[in-house]
Amino acid sequence: MTIAARVDRPRVSAVSQASGPDTQPLRRRARRRRRLTALAFVAPLIAYLAAFYVYPLYRNLDLSLRDYTVRSFVAGDAPFSGWDNFQKVLDDPTFGPAMRHTMVFTFVSIAFQYVIGLALAVFFNRHFRLAPTLRALFLIPWLLPLIVSASTWSWMLNSESGVVNYALGLAGVGPVGWLTSPDWALTSVIIANIWIGIPFNLVILYSGLQNIPGELYEAASLDGASPWQQFRRITFPLLRPVSAITLLLGLVYTLKVFDLIWIMTKGGPGDTSSTLATWSYQLGFGTLLPKFGPGAAVGNILILIALVFGLLYIRVQSGQRRQEA
Repeated sequence: MTIAARVDRPRVSAVSQASGPDTQPLRRRARRRRRLTALAFVAPLIAYLAAFYVYPLYRNLDLSLRDYTVRSFVAGDAPFSGWDNFQKVLDDPTFGPAMRHTMVFTFVSIAFQYVIGLALAVFFNRHFRLAPTLRALFLIPWLLPLIVSASTWSWMLNSESGVVNYALGLAGVGPVGWLTSPDWALTSVIIANIWIGIPFNLVILYSGLQNIPGELYEAASLDGASPWQQFRRITFPLLRPVSAITLLLGLVYTLKVFDLIWIMTKGGPGDTSSTLATWSYQLGFGTLLPKFGPGAAVGNILILIALVFGLLYIRVQSGQRRQEA
């Protein structure tokens, strides 16, 4: 008998013994232990999602499908009304302007935030001496509490004592009713929101630029490509996946902006700067006789819009992973 045969024979017997019927309960207990361990780690996350996401969404849906008053809200005996609240919202003359203002506020904000953020990211990608310090200064709008930013912009854009109108006066331009004029109220909150959102775009796009190999720019320079041609042929195409994610995240976030608009204009004057988020709050909490059902219905419409873009974001991420694989 060869040495290989003598060595292999105990191995076969050990495997056959390990796979015998006596070891199956041990394997089942080991698998059960691994499952319980995994559930123990996942349980806090499930509890958090159930308490702060699932239950609030359920309550909001329940509010939108019932005819709630202040008394029935406390007592919890509101009658079921089906889709009546949604029909009231869609028939309300405020719905059209609020939807239009939401779309204008969202798309104009993210367009300017992206363009300015991309320009700053390319500028800081040059790695000059003061780049880290200047980048840190540009992050200040992102780090400040939103109530501070909104209050500061309200003071700056004040029609009588604002620093913006003072600067316009020095240039020979008359005062502008930034927050009190129906023609300027929505523009004012858009300007403030652009200022707040630029640092987010700057950080994400700058991180994407760091992943582009420098050898590509060196080769393009040797071939005689201008800076604009390098940006158009190298930077922008390679930054497209990061750009898509940045735009989608900014869109989902901007759709639900409420506090900035409410602090600066409260959706006014009239409804000229009202969005779906501010209108939902006004219906539910802005009057002595709150309309909980229609307010929740507007909130659900906003959630549905955000969900559509959220699913689009997930699809873009999946496509990016497939490309990388």
